Amino acid sequence: MFRFQEPTESCGMVRKLNLDAMSVDEIWQLHETVIEVLAARLTAEKHALEKRLAQLHRDKDWSLLNSDEAPLSPGGNGTHEARKYSKVSPKYRNPNEPTETWSGRGKRPRWLTAALRTGHKIEDFVIGAGEPENGPPQST
Repeated sequence: MFRFQEPTESCGMVRKLNLDAMSVDEIWQLHETVIEVLAARLTAEKHALEKRLAQLHRDKDWSLLNSDEAPLSPGGNGTHEARKYSKVSPKYRNPNEPTETWSGRGKRPRWLTAALRTGHKIEDFVIGAGEPENGPPQST
């Protein structure tokens, strides 16, 4: 047997409900009432928290204005720049299309995957130490 306490209109009085004795329509009406009350309370609580958060931000901004500290952004100190990565030299070259290279980072290119499936070894595609990045040495 389920028991539910429904708040009444008067001064916090609580009335016990016997859900087993209620009809489907009565339970559905109770459900609708609970949803309305819950939505109103959650909205009120959200507004109160937003108001408190705004007050805390105002207090923090005021204290920062009176100090020598710089305000902090959510991601850090506000002066964060993107990390500079050096260019990675290619380590592998497609012998059939010398302009297609791969540094060995990220997803393996289709030309290399296809060649490995046909029985080649990845070492077959390593760029030689003396070979320039833009293609194999051209014979004249």
